[in-house]
Amino acid sequence: MENALQARKQAAHPGLMMVSMLLGAFVGMFSETSLNIALPKLMTAFQVSTSTIQWLVTGYMLIIGIILPLSSIITKWFTTRQVIIFALIDFMVGACISALAHNFTILLIGRMIQGIGTGLILPLMFAVVMQIFPPKQIGAVLGMCALVIMFAPAIGPTLTGLILAKLSWQWIFWLFIPFLFIALIFAITSLESVSEITKPHVDILSIIESAVGCSGLVIGASLASEDGWTSPTVLSALIIGIIVLIFYTHRQLHLEEPILNLRIFKYPAFTIGSSIVMLDFGIILSTMYLLPLFYQRGLLVSVALTGLVMLPGGIINAATSAIAGRLYDSIGAKRPLLIGFVLALFGALMLAFTTPQSPLIYVVCAHVILMIGCPLAMSPAQTSALSTLSGFESGDGSTIMNTMQQVIGALATALATSCLAWGSSSISGSETVRFTNGFHYGIYFAIILIVVALLLSFKIKDRKE
Repeated sequence: MENALQARKQAAHPGLMMVSMLLGAFVGMFSETSLNIALPKLMTAFQVSTSTIQWLVTGYMLIIGIILPLSSIITKWFTTRQVIIFALIDFMVGACISALAHNFTILLIGRMIQGIGTGLILPLMFAVVMQIFPPKQIGAVLGMCALVIMFAPAIGPTLTGLILAKLSWQWIFWLFIPFLFIALIFAITSLESVSEITKPHVDILSIIESAVGCSGLVIGASLASEDGWTSPTVLSALIIGIIVLIFYTHRQLHLEEPILNLRIFKYPAFTIGSSIVMLDFGIILSTMYLLPLFYQRGLLVSVALTGLVMLPGGIINAATSAIAGRLYDSIGAKRPLLIGFVLALFGALMLAFTTPQSPLIYVVCAHVILMIGCPLAMSPAQTSALSTLSGFESGDGSTIMNTMQQVIGALATALATSCLAWGSSSISGSETVRFTNGFHYGIYFAIILIVVALLLSFKIKDRKE
């Protein structure tokens, strides 16, 4: 976003330039949700627990969250073309490592390598759009970018389910390669550099503090599902994470050129709006993580059918996201937020009353209602928060929200896993009964997030106010 304030660059083939980044972003966002449906099969293949397997999701998001704020600095040291080509090759290498993995550790390493590529491509794509297109075309191009980012995670579970019905889990990662290879060809032949190389000072300590602090929180929340919240290991990880993040915050507030400009949290409207966005993202990702598991282990649905029944909610999510932005322009943020979270609460409560005998149509309807409510609130909250800022602060606000969405998403998934394990072990009975109870505990966690977001929504002020 910061680059948008600089002089626009003349690109010979702006459309061809965007192909490489759109394909890269599509694969990155597809990868964020595609593995959710494969987790039960991967648990069996590698003989690992739910708390361990969820690292394929949380680890990926955590790496994206760490890399995202560094993208603006990286593009001042290397050309846009170099960074995009590196990101695509990096993702291809990570996908190959995961596909060839013979144990869980190697699979996770490959997954985290993929996160580096996604964390670089996503912010650069939007920055390049602001640089190479005239103002009258920017809205349409950004809409295309948003559509790709929304559509990819919507179809991820469905395609993965169809793949797993006929092929092995390795093909999930092999599927990425042709798309990335095409993107790489376009990047090599058509991508031009639009960033200015200034090689500013890089505060290494801030990067280390950010990585250690966020990792400590996510690791602590993840380990709690097996070791318990009072475990010395869990408490140590959480305490270290909190202390390091306090030091990180203090450092960012006193640096002349911080990695993240946390000073913008002095604006109450931005603080409230961004908090709602983070909560909403946590709700979406935690429920998208829990639902495929519930379908397969609670309702005993096949992996192929699980992919198909996840599709309506995913499509509704993408469609509602596209409409929600227009609602803000016409009626402001407050009403879409309140309506959205009331709908989300209703959908989550429906999921909380499921049983191993619940009809599929009931669960699908609950998911659809949830996926109407959450995205209905997301875009207005984001726009409301960013409209408070101006100039360079707008770019800072966008970077902070994108970064925190990934970190909060990873943390919410880890906490949902802890609730799942807690609920599954709290009663006796068949595996489906115990897992359904664990699913309910995970949904209770999502309901708490929804209620907090709903209460915060009352503090949102529309423009006329």
